[in-house]
This record gives sequence, structure tokens and C-alpha cells, in this order.
Amino acid sequence: MTDTNGSARSEAPGMTGTNGPVRSGAPGTDTNGLLLRDARRYGDDALIDVHVRDGRIVAAGPAGTVPAPGAEPVRLDGRHLGPGLWDEHVHFTQWVIQSRRVDLSGAAGAAETAALVRAALTRTPVPAGGVLSGYGFRDALWPDRPTLRALDEAAPGTPVVLVSADLHCGWINSAAAARMGVTVDESGVLREGDWIGSPGLDAEGSLTVADYRDAARAAARRGVVGIVDFEHADNVRLWPERVAEGVTSLRVEASIWPDRLDDALARGLRTGAPLDPAGLVTVGRLKVVVDGSLNTRTALCWDPYPGLDPGDPHACGVESYTVEELRDLLTLAWPGGIEAAVHAIGDRANSQVVDVFEELGRPGVIEHAQLVRAGDFARFARLGLVASVQPEHAMDDRDVADRLWEGRTGRAFAFASLHEAGVALRLGSDAPVAPLDPWQAVASAISRSRGEREPWHPEQRLPRGVALAAASRGRAGFAPGDPADLVVLDRDPATADRDELRTMPVAGTLLAGHWTWRNL
Repeated sequence: MTDTNGSARSEAPGMTGTNGPVRSGAPGTDTNGLLLRDARRYGDDALIDVHVRDGRIVAAGPAGTVPAPGAEPVRLDGRHLGPGLWDEHVHFTQWVIQSRRVDLSGAAGAAETAALVRAALTRTPVPAGGVLSGYGFRDALWPDRPTLRALDEAAPGTPVVLVSADLHCGWINSAAAARMGVTVDESGVLREGDWIGSPGLDAEGSLTVADYRDAARAAARRGVVGIVDFEHADNVRLWPERVAEGVTSLRVEASIWPDRLDDALARGLRTGAPLDPAGLVTVGRLKVVVDGSLNTRTALCWDPYPGLDPGDPHACGVESYTVEELRDLLTLAWPGGIEAAVHAIGDRANSQVVDVFEELGRPGVIEHAQLVRAGDFARFARLGLVASVQPEHAMDDRDVADRLWEGRTGRAFAFASLHEAGVALRLGSDAPVAPLDPWQAVASAISRSRGEREPWHPEQRLPRGVALAAASRGRAGFAPGDPADLVVLDRDPATADRDELRTMPVAGTLLAGHWTWRNL
């Protein structure tokens, strides 16, 4: 049966629900697969049947017209069926760890953060040899500044490692500095390379395969079928091991960082190549971080940050990799078949990264693209660059952007400007910076608002269909031949309002035609 409502094709390659057993297994183990009966496409009331087998959609057509002898029938009872969701930017280990850390997200200042540390130690003293770890502080708008002394007084003798919400800096005390073997100044804050290269982000170090499995299943319950993991780790080794031990709810693109590029090239790894027998894990892109972040005031901009001496070498942010170093890395990676994903947040960083892609004549992905010069939107499109963006960041950072990027926020988190220029968009969370839940990203992308606040720069809202496709790896729908990576919804995302999207009820998730979540 030929599908009469085609779609954009994807370019990407025992669990229990609340209602009966859910099968797991590698693609290709079906007999005649599943026949999903009485489904609806997004924005369409017509009932259809969809036959999936051997990991792909075989046929789709009006209800009762799709022959599938021997297929297991599954009644969807008018629920809405769409392409499975991807989170295009996560730090998965940091996301798994987050629940073990003291929540600092509500702290309005340094003193309040230190008080949270003191209270946490009173409630649950840290055993000898342990570390108190916290996550989520945002200090850009604090009225007071972090100090080493404040944390030393809050936790005398106990190592304290506090991770910023954007992961780009850490606030530690003297005991933690001694344990980590690092030197800190009177602020107690490590930023960018000094922080990211330290042991601070891995202070817990006690995660199990079950922890990863639970987090992957939680993502599947939100309709997620795949992630791009940018954890600063040996991802191409670790993820196949996790899959072999039962973490099978997600597809994973496993990124490579510059310090592991030589090894990846020596092994002959190529972007898109499978790393496990089931093909769930593939080689991802080379991740290069060329600047910092907005909240840490290290995103590389053309203009200095307010309050900083223009003569300060970091008044406009931090250049983590120079143009020459980035060019050398990409020139080394590309002949070996490893594509690039480059972190660029400030407008100068984005301009410089676009320059390198243009010079080398190769497409790639720019991660974040938070502040972009007006003339660079068209350059993104002309070069075929993909903008991997995180709409929830616009909601989290709107006040910081209004302060630190004053007069420039019309081109900050400028999703509509990118789309209108013809740039392909992909949505992510940067989890744990925002929740690993693409419905949150879609809601922010189309509304530019959250809670009771008015929309921020509403002219940069994305059309709903564009946002849904950007959360589904470019798939605007589904058609025969597509991967059977699908999501079953109890509400139509084509008509759901902002808050309904945020809480979208997911009735089922199929990965290569197998249920990773089922609540039917």
C-alpha cells in the first residue's frame, strides 16, 4: 500500500510499561512485525493503519486497507502517531548524575548557595573520603560574588564541588581543591579549560549500568528514540559497552573530543559507522568547543561584557580554540571521515567558525549558535551548516542576555532568523542544563515563553511544524521505507497549546519497531 501523505525522510540511521510486557531486542528479529491500527497523523483526523517490520515502516494507508498477515495487531484507538524524537545535544553522564547533587537552581546569590551547602551537610553528613556535590547555580546576575572563604566556612574540611548550570565553571572549596590537585584563587571558581579538564565534573564516580538504563528508559517515556552524546568521555568505547549490558532504549551518536581524535583516526572510525551489532550506537562527530558560555561570561563576542575593562584579554569572552587550531583539527578529522560539531555561543565565535567551514568547503554542525551577527545567518544557509539549538536556554537566559548582551538580543537565540535564512535546525536540551525532554524544547521554540512571563522576542518564534520536525531529526511525518522509530501520543501536537506540549502524554515509543515504552 502506497502512502499518499509523504514526509521528509530521516538522514539518521525486557522493559515494562504500565500495561503489559514490552518487547526489546535488535532490529530484524520480528516475524511480520506490528500492525498499528486506527492511528492519526498530526493535524489529521483520518484513521490510518501502519505496518512496521524489520525496523522499518512497510506500509501505511487508510484504516482497514493495509494487509499484514501474521503481524501483531496493536489498536491505537485514534491516538496520534509521529516520528520519534531526538535530543541533539546531551551530556548523558552529567544528566544521570544530576539527581545525586544538591539542587542549587533556586539560589539567588553566593551567600544563599553557601547556606544550601551548610544545610545539606546538616541533613546528610558526608562520610570520610566523600564529596558534597551541587549543581545548577547561575551567578551572572547574583548581587554578591562567590568566594573560597564562603565555601570553606560552610563546609570546613569537607570537599565541596558546585557545578554551574551551564557546566562551564565550578565553585569549589579548599578541601576539594586539594583533593582535585588544582589551584584556585580567592573566588574558588574554576572556569572553562581549568574546570572542564579537572576531575570536578566527575566528583561522584559511582554510577552503575542500571543508572544509565533507568535514564534511557525515562527518555523513551517522553518519546525519545535517539540522543547525541557530547559527554567529555571516551564515548565510542563506553556506549557499546552500555548497550551490551542492556542500555537499549535509545540510539546514540557517540561524539569524539579532540584529545581522542588521534585514537579514533587510528581505529578507522568514521562518522555514522555502527559501533555495536544492533546498530544502536554510531560514531558521532568531533566536538570542538571554541568559546565559553553566556552565564559564565566567556562566550566570545565582538563587544566587551558590561563592567569589564575593555583592555582585559577576556573582556569579550574566551577563545578556547583559535581559528588556526580549529582549522588544523578539522583538516585532520575530515580526510579520515570524521565530521565536525563545533560549539559556538558568542557572535564572534560563530563568525569565526563559519569562516573556517567556508574556507575548508565542508558542511557541519554549529552547536548553540546563541548570538549571531545579522550577516551570518545567510552564510550558515549558503554553506549548508546545521544549527543545533536549545530553545529552553532562551527561557533560562533571557534576563542574563538582556543584561550582558544589551542591544543585541534581537539576534540572540534567533531561531526564526536561522529558519527564514534557510538553515536546517535541530533541537536539543544540553541536558542537564535543561531537561532531556524534547517537548520542552518544542514548547519554547514556538512560544518563546514559559510560566507567567510574556514571550521574549516573539518575532523569533518557530512555526509549529518546523519545531516538530527539528525535534525529530528533520522528519516532518513518516512514510514507507522510513525507520520504525515512532511515538504514539494521547494528544495532537499540531493543536496542543504551549503548556499541553510541555506535558505531552506519550502512550508509546517504538525504536526500530520495538516498544521501548508502552502505556496503551
